[in-house]
This record gives sequence, structure tokens and C-alpha cells, in this order.
Amino acid sequence: MTGRRGAGDGGVRLRPDGRWEATVEIGALGGRRRRKYVYGRTRADVVANLRSAQANVDAGLPLIDERTRLGTFLDLWLEEVVRPTRQQATFHGYEANVRLHIKPVLGHVPLARLSPPDVQAFLNLKRQEGLAPRTVQYVHATLRRALTIALRWGYVSRNVATLVEPVTLQREPVVPLTVEEARRLLEAAARDRLGAFYAVAVAVGLRPSEALGLRWEDLDLDAGVLRVRHALERRDGQFVLKEPKSRTSRRTVALPSVCLDALRVHRRRQLEERLLAGPLWEDRDLVFATPTGGPISRTVVSHRFARLQKEAGVPHHRLYDCRHTAASLLLAQNVHPRVVMEVLGHSSFALTMDTYSHVMPVLVRDAAEAMDKILRGASDAGEQ
Repeated sequence: MTGRRGAGDGGVRLRPDGRWEATVEIGALGGRRRRKYVYGRTRADVVANLRSAQANVDAGLPLIDERTRLGTFLDLWLEEVVRPTRQQATFHGYEANVRLHIKPVLGHVPLARLSPPDVQAFLNLKRQEGLAPRTVQYVHATLRRALTIALRWGYVSRNVATLVEPVTLQREPVVPLTVEEARRLLEAAARDRLGAFYAVAVAVGLRPSEALGLRWEDLDLDAGVLRVRHALERRDGQFVLKEPKSRTSRRTVALPSVCLDALRVHRRRQLEERLLAGPLWEDRDLVFATPTGGPISRTVVSHRFARLQKEAGVPHHRLYDCRHTAASLLLAQNVHPRVVMEVLGHSSFALTMDTYSHVMPVLVRDAAEAMDKILRGASDAGEQ
């Protein structure tokens, strides 16, 4: 089949291989007009890709041609898409994946000729090199997101990174502290200058970065609430407060008395430290800070946590297991999973249910017993 062209639509036509094709003018070179071909599976797809490509030309963005290599496009994607629209930490992560992993292996391949076997062989190579499965998955996600933009801009007719077998991860088992372990840990933490940090981590399940990013203006101890507005991260050797992980991560959490008591003690201790520090005090309003008011790294808190566990006679857990402990204890007390989702700031109900599925059998059994009690009660009442 030859093809059908439409007026003013960049010469949209149907190719013999079943794909739709169109052209966009990308300027002149040496007196000759230059064109870029864009593709799509349907006529509507190629028209949309044509308009997107034309918009990029109008915006002064360089267009990709058939000979442009994947590495060149990835550099363009990082600078024109990722850097202006994503957090700096996200940009650095993508840039490292491109520079260290993708470009050395696939950077020379023409973008338009990149195939699913190319991507599959690349992922297999990374596995064979001993790269952690989670890292391979992240590298794959980086390439997939970049090619999504290439598809949207009409540079390729399909996203080949979505057509390969993804890396499967074995989810690490959630190992929360038991009720008794949590009590012993908090008793030992009460003697530590950061004891309130662990009380907040265990009782309301803040992410470590969220707890370290807390400011006193985020707390209302009289009302007994805490507002998660920032997270602390280390970026280029400097501590910065960034927006929380997702929209649902911005939340208001009611504080149990165990947290309120610990925070009030912590507040008094910090005021004393401020007086001792004098002009050396860094006025950042951080709840959990160094003795001079500066930010604390997660590594320091993790090391102190390991020491506290030894003092309390508690088996070793990761710092993040405090968050799992909060969720597991709430679910075990029959708090509705949707409420737990909101306390933790999860992005979806499914994430909460999947992460803490180990607690669900207990809840299911409780629900069955409750139903049995209702139905047996109704039956007994009818017999009287």
C-alpha cells in the first residue's frame, strides 16, 4: 500500500510496513531543506507526534534524526526534560544511570534502531556484572522514561524498553519490632539526647528523612499534632530541606502521649544546648539537630539506633524498621488500613496492603470472628 497524504499535515502517509509516517521541517543546511521523519502506529498517533515535534522546533530544541545516537538523545532528555522538572536528587540519579551504565553500552546505537533485543541484552549484561537487582531495575526505569519522551516527541515509533522482561525483585521481608521490643527500646532511648526521634519513628512511623527534616514550627504540642512538610537530604555535600516524597507524604499526624512527653523533654534539653552553644548556634529551627543546632545525618542516627538496640537487649533491626513497627502495631490494634495509609503517607492503599500483608491474616481472622459473633447472635435471638 503506498500511502495517503493530507494537506497541511506534514505529508502523513501509511508505510508498507503498516506504520504511519510524517515529516517536519527542521531548517536548512547549505541551501538544502532538512526534514525529520516521525512515526506512529495510527494516523492519529503520527499527527500528535508531528505536532509535538513541530512544537520542539518552534521552541528551538534540537530535533533527532535517523542517525542520532541514543547517547545524544539521553543528554538532551536530561537537560531539557529532567533538570527543569524534577528534584535535583532525581536528576543526579538519572544522570548517573545514563553516564555509568546506559551510554557505555548503548550510547552508540542509533536511537531509531534501538530494539528490544538490544535492551534485553543490556539488562542481562548488568545482571551478569553483579549489579544489584534494584539498581538494574532503576537503570531500566531511567531508559524507559527517556524513551517515553522520545515516543511522545515522535522520534521513535515505540518504546522498546517496555517490551523486555523486567528485573524481578525479591521484596525484603518486613521485620518490625515486637511490642515488648519496642517498649524496651523506648525505655533505653529516654536516656539518649535523640530519644524523641525514636519515639516519633516508632509511634507514628515517620520516614527517617521526614523526622530529620522536622522543624519546631511543624509541631503543635498543645494540640498534639505534627505536620510533615519537608524531608532532609544530603545533596552535593550539603544538607537541604526538600519537598516530601509525594503529595500524600504531606500530612498531619496526631501524636500519642508517648511522643508528646518525649518531645517536651527534648525541647527543654535543646534550649539548654542553645544557651551553651551561644554564638555557635545554627538557628535552623530543626527539632532533631546537633548540639549546635545543625542538621544530623541519617548515618549518625542509624549508628545510635544500633547502639540503643544493644543497650535494650533488642535484636538488630534497620532504622527503617521503626516505620514498619508503627504500621504493624496499628494494624494489629485493628486500626483501619486506610487510616494507616494516611498516617504513613503512602501513595496508595494497595501499597499499604501489599507491604504489610503479613499482618492481614490476623485481621482477617478477627473479621471472621466478628462476623461469626454477629450471625450467631442474630440466630440465637431468633430462637428465643
